[in-house]
Amino acid sequence: MKTNKIKIIAIALMGAVVSASCNDDDASNNSMVSADFSGTFVQQDQMARPAINTVFIASGQPKDEFNATIPSMMGAKYQSAFQSRLLALNAAYTTNALGLTASQFSGVLATDVLNVKTSGKTTFFDGTNVLTGRALADDVIDVELLLIFGGPMGTSNPGLTSDHVDANDKPFSASFPYLVAAW
Repeated sequence: MKTNKIKIIAIALMGAVVSASCNDDDASNNSMVSADFSGTFVQQDQMARPAINTVFIASGQPKDEFNATIPSMMGAKYQSAFQSRLLALNAAYTTNALGLTASQFSGVLATDVLNVKTSGKTTFFDGTNVLTGRALADDVIDVELLLIFGGPMGTSNPGLTSDHVDANDKPFSASFPYLVAAW
């Protein structure tokens, strides 16, 4: 149930950002809109890849510190802790379905950013395309579980490679912004 809530929140935030940044008034309105950026802003959560900081930042380590870390500094600061946690979760880890060693994979995970491919397919992982973005229907948690527990062929530990939540509660809309109405 918690996974569904995380997915719903991520989808809602993505929809809000897309909706707020897309308009067609460029040609009709040349006036500048000013925004007030005064005040203090604090990064609340780093969730480019859902559940990564939840799983790999061990209890006792401050998640707020991870969330406030500049992404370009995350790998150097957290890779070894992520690798230790990965090996604690899966002591038999050698490589994953991407062919990444524990060191390589934990380095990718420790830098919690969402890569976006500007041309071609956008997906979290579809067997061919890897971390080229994230489509609404991508089962991010299953992909993460497969890459952590599935081994080199993705077939190891079948009981640990899926959360068995295989679809959204409602089908996505076929038209922009593709989100479904709240129930």
